[in-house]
Amino acid sequence: MCDDFTETTAAAALVGKGLSRRDFAAMGAAGAAMLAWNGAAAAEAGLTERMVQVPTPDGTCDAFFVHPAKGAHPGVILWPDIAGLREAKQVMARRLAAEGYAVLVVNQYYRGAKAPVLASFAEWRTPAGQAKITPLREALTAEAVTRDGKAYAAWLDGQPAVDKRRKIGTQGYCMGGPFTVRTAFAAPERVGAAASFHGGGLVGDAADSPAKLLDKTKASYLFAIARNDDARAPGDKDALRVAADAAKRPAEIEVYPADHGWCVPDSPVYDQVQADRAWGRLLALYAKL
Repeated sequence: MCDDFTETTAAAALVGKGLSRRDFAAMGAAGAAMLAWNGAAAAEAGLTERMVQVPTPDGTCDAFFVHPAKGAHPGVILWPDIAGLREAKQVMARRLAAEGYAVLVVNQYYRGAKAPVLASFAEWRTPAGQAKITPLREALTAEAVTRDGKAYAAWLDGQPAVDKRRKIGTQGYCMGGPFTVRTAFAAPERVGAAASFHGGGLVGDAADSPAKLLDKTKASYLFAIARNDDARAPGDKDALRVAADAAKRPAEIEVYPADHGWCVPDSPVYDQVQADRAWGRLLALYAKL
């Protein structure tokens, strides 16, 4: 989960290796560089990309939209982690677009700030980063996210690059993980697949906790859980399985041998081997859209 416990643990591990905060940030940037999906690479791959403005009931969300230059393709809504829409998320979106998807990376903080709010995953651990993020994060209530998810799905359906005969996919990282379930709940007739990578807050006592919404969706699921998140809340994976089975929703639920944040290339705990394995499972999920 994108909280003080997990990120403090990650930072402490790096300090133990003798890394400064500057090194901490640079290590994440190196992960993004390894993927090499910058704007030039995207153009060479035949992709079109631009920043877009998506109307929602609460205002206008600035977002990054990338898709193959020709044809219509399944739409995907990508919910970032706590650091928000930034270059690392654009890198991930370009890679997915090259597989044949029209990908919308949203700025979940649009109610209070334009993207990028932070430049890197590590920056939010600084006092300045926390001061920026905290009030923006508080605006992301369950109701707000649900309204947003419905609006994003509707926007995708209005784009020529999106094949409306196919279902929409949604994926989220860390705090964005549970937002994928809320998106499937918000637009059940359109969202056919949802993937959460090291997502937090999926299981809870509230009547509208994500696990309790599965029976009100029509999506298939991938829940990729970090080992340190599982150690902290070992019952969550079992609760997700019970909820998915009760809802008769297909769900792949697995604890990965990697720490919270392992899928994000500018994360200090980025694990390329396990990230690629999770990526393969995402593509398998989306192949059914």
